[in-house]
Amino acid sequence: MRQSLLRHFRTLHSLAPANNDHLSALRVAVSVAVPSLVLLVAGRPELIIYAVFGALTGMYGRSEAHQLRLRHQAQAALVLLTGVGVGVFLSVNHLHSWWLVGVEALLAGVGSVFSDRVNLKPNGPFFGILALGACASVPTAVPWPVALLICAAAAGLSLAVGFGGWIRGRAWNPGAVRVAAPLRGPRRQLAVIHAARYVLAVGTAGTIGVLSGSGHPHWAMAAAAVPLAGADLPSSVHRGLHRIMGTFLGLVLVAVVLLPGPWAPLRLFPGAEAAVMAVLVIIFQFTTELFMTRHYGLAMVSFTPVILLMTQLAAPADPYVLITERGAETLVGAVTGILVIVLVRRHRRITPRSAAADRGDPGGQHPKITETTV
Repeated sequence: MRQSLLRHFRTLHSLAPANNDHLSALRVAVSVAVPSLVLLVAGRPELIIYAVFGALTGMYGRSEAHQLRLRHQAQAALVLLTGVGVGVFLSVNHLHSWWLVGVEALLAGVGSVFSDRVNLKPNGPFFGILALGACASVPTAVPWPVALLICAAAAGLSLAVGFGGWIRGRAWNPGAVRVAAPLRGPRRQLAVIHAARYVLAVGTAGTIGVLSGSGHPHWAMAAAAVPLAGADLPSSVHRGLHRIMGTFLGLVLVAVVLLPGPWAPLRLFPGAEAAVMAVLVIIFQFTTELFMTRHYGLAMVSFTPVILLMTQLAAPADPYVLITERGAETLVGAVTGILVIVLVRRHRRITPRSAAADRGDPGGQHPKITETTV
C-alpha cells in the first residue's frame, strides 16, 4: 500500500522527457500572437478571446507528419469553431444559466464521440466546451458572423503555421493515414459510455455551479471534463489533481497581474493595460504548450492566466470575484469529474486483436488499443 502511494506520488510530480516541445509551443504562440496583436492595434482587444480559441487549433497533431497534422488540425478546428459558434449563439440570445448547462453537457457528449472517432490528440472535447462556455459568458461586442470569422481566421493561420514546415522538405506520403478505427462493436459501446460520462460530469458540475450562484459555472463544467481524458483510473485522478493544483498556482500569477499593488505590471504601463494583458496571454500560451505533454499541472499554471486575462479583456470584472470563482469552480468541477470516473467504469477492454477485427483487419496487422477506462 505504502509503495503504491509512493509510486502515485512520484508519478504525480514527475516531468516527462522533452520532445521538441519548444517547436510546438512556438507554433501555437505565433498562431495566438498574430491575430491578437492585429486586434490590439485595431483597438479591439475584447475580441482577442475569439482569436485565441481559433489559434488553439495549433495544439493538435504536434508530433505528426505535416500532411497528417493538417488533417488532424482541420478536425480540431471544426471542434473549436463549433464551440465558439454555439457559445456566441447563446450569448447573443442571452441564454445563460440552465441553457448553458444543458447545451454544454450535450455538446460534451457529442464532442466525445467525435474525438473518439477521429482520435483527436489532445483527446476529448475539452477545448471545444471551454470555448463554448467562455464565449457564452461574455457579451458579443460585434455581429456574430464577425466573431466566427475572427475564430476561423485564427484557425486558418494555425493550419498554415502547422503546415509551413512542409515547404522545407516537401515530403508527401500518399499512403499515410491517421490511426482512427471506426466505432463498431465493442468500440461503439465504450464510446457511448465515455460520452455518457462526459454528459454526466459536465452536467453535474454545471448544475452545482448554477445552484451555488456562481457567475462562471462553465469553469466547473470544463474542469469536470479534464479527468475524463485520462487513459486509465490513476491517470484520470492525476489529471484532476493537476488541474486543481495548477489552477491555484496560476491564480497567484493572475492576482499579481490584476490585483492592485506596487508589484502589478498593469500599474507600470498606465493607459496600456489591455496591451499588457494581450502580451501576457501570448507569453503564457507559449509556456502552456511548452509543458502540456510533459506535466499537465505545470501547463495549467500558465493556462489559467490565459483564460482569465482574455476573459477580463472581453468583459472586465472585479478581479477578486474572478479569482475566487475560478478557484471554487475548478475544485468543484475536477472533483466531480474524478467521482464520475470512479463511479462509472468501463469494464470491457479492447485488445489489439478485437480492435483489428472491428476495423475488418482479422490479421491484426494494425492494432489500435483502447484502455479500459478513458
